Amino acid sequence: VQLQASGGGLVQAGGSLRLSCAASGRTFSNYVTGWFRQAPGKEREFVAVISRGGSSTYYADSVKGRFAIFRDNANNRVYLQMNSLKPEDTAVYYCACRTGAIVRDSNAMDYWGKGTLVTVSS
Repeated sequence: VQLQASGGGLVQAGGSLRLSCAASGRTFSNYVTGWFRQAPGKEREFVAVISRGGSSTYYADSVKGRFAIFRDNANNRVYLQMNSLKPEDTAVYYCACRTGAIVRDSNAMDYWGKGTLVTVSS
């Protein structure tokens, strides 16, 4: 499956962005899908993950209550709505998916898209 993330950009602290992950090549509803991010000089970290049907979601503590992950399987897309953005949310955001159980471990993901840069100014 091929993934393409989009929607990044420059936003002021307190603002919002919606990232989109478009999938092609396979039946997207067969895949658990997650968002991860990597800030400059830091390791890639888990942000959020959603089950195949969208009924289960999990978030990193750092984004809980501010970010929301949801999916539209009919259109092969997963979204990350990011509200109340902080400068520490600045990073390249990646979407990834796997066919196994829902996990938060980036090493367990099977497919990755190219990232989209989110920059939050103070």
